Amino acid sequence: MIRRDSEGILSAYVPKKDLEEPIVSVQNPDMWGGSVTLANGWVLQLPEMAAGTSLPITVEAKKIAGE
Repeated sequence: MIRRDSEGILSAYVPKKDLEEPIVSVQNPDMWGGSVTLANGWVLQLPEMAAGTSLPITVEAKKIAGE
């Protein structure tokens, strides 16, 4: 799940790992269809979605790097 908190900070929650981490960088300005890097070093590939997709949203993201 991707969400934005009241301060505008993006974070990702991975339920299978019970892990919530801030998103520290995004590959694409609109985020969708590119990769995001979490504070713990994981890199997730996000699916293509329309710009302006409202948050929070549950997506299937693929882990492409990190421990």
